[in-house]
Amino acid sequence: MSVVSSTRKREGGVIPGRINLALAGLAFTAAVGVALWPHAHRAGAVIAAQDDPARLSELQTTSVLQTDPTRIARGIDDALAASDPDLAESFVALAREHRVALDETQVRRVSDAVAAEQAPTSVARRFATGLVTGQADDVASLSGTVAGDLFVFGDIRDAVREGKHLVMGEETDRLVLGLATAGLAVTAATYVSAGGAAPVRAGLTLVKDARKVGRLGEGLAAWAGRSAREVVDAPVLQQAVATGSVLRPGETATAIRAAFRAEKAGALVRLAKDVGRITEKVGTRGALDSLKLAEGPKDIARAARLAEAKGGQTRAILKLFGRGALLLTAGAFNLALWLFSAVMTLFGFVVSLKSMTERTTQAWLDRRRRRRLRQMQAAIASGELVAAAPCG
Repeated sequence: MSVVSSTRKREGGVIPGRINLALAGLAFTAAVGVALWPHAHRAGAVIAAQDDPARLSELQTTSVLQTDPTRIARGIDDALAASDPDLAESFVALAREHRVALDETQVRRVSDAVAAEQAPTSVARRFATGLVTGQADDVASLSGTVAGDLFVFGDIRDAVREGKHLVMGEETDRLVLGLATAGLAVTAATYVSAGGAAPVRAGLTLVKDARKVGRLGEGLAAWAGRSAREVVDAPVLQQAVATGSVLRPGETATAIRAAFRAEKAGALVRLAKDVGRITEKVGTRGALDSLKLAEGPKDIARAARLAEAKGGQTRAILKLFGRGALLLTAGAFNLALWLFSAVMTLFGFVVSLKSMTERTTQAWLDRRRRRRLRQMQAAIASGELVAAAPCG
């Protein structure tokens, strides 16, 4: 009786109805999967590139240009309005890399602005400014600042000033003090190695300048301050600055160098090396942009890798994406959500396919069973007819 009832249910459409339901689920999950695929593919690519700043920036730039093709042109106009031809030129380089057409007049304006900035009189003026004030925001002024530090004037000035604040119990910028002390030691190494330590020397100077003008990221400043505190032997430094003077540079520099703890300076020197690498590839302003965005030495190391891969495009990339050009930030959760949705949709598709396959197979088996049953019934009926036929 139960077999007959089950057969009737299948013949009455219960199994075909379930097949239709599974087929509908299969079609729905397939449609959702097609809609999710571009987002999930991009999310997967971005997450896979999270440790590669160059690849990460490429994906982000491509995405921005797809949704806003005029973004680079606006960036150029904004940079020129801010009297920053170096940034405008970086946007032009980014446009060339991504084959974005720019107005020829706009490109000519950038070229003219860059040429004016690189005029000999302008370069000489900025070099002198960096030499005298110890503050840099481009290659020329950094050259002047580094020149001052190489002649130990700048570092002695900063170390003596901050050291005397320390002696008097006044507010002391420990970071500038530590950087100046480390700078004096590195300057001596630069002379000994015939310039081999020059990138570190430039990096220390730039970090110090960024601190002075408030262009050092808060997180990086806190880390660098702790590191700089460790490299200075405070009692020895206090004794050195008590009698030190910029009027006796050789004697003062030797006394201050004695307060430098080289064994504690590894992390600070690595930071300076990375800043020097950025400066070599993209210039002073690019390094300052990186220092402003960084929350720690790892961010600077990522920025150095980005600068080495992207060169002149780096400043434009940092301007477009900020710290997001260096690593995944707030968008990581959304990216993971796209991937999770895609995985769940795929799971639903597989479940629907499995269900449809099982029910289709069951329907096929039922049809075969019914066909054999009918054949058996026909054979029995035929046999009964033969048996009932009169003999002879």
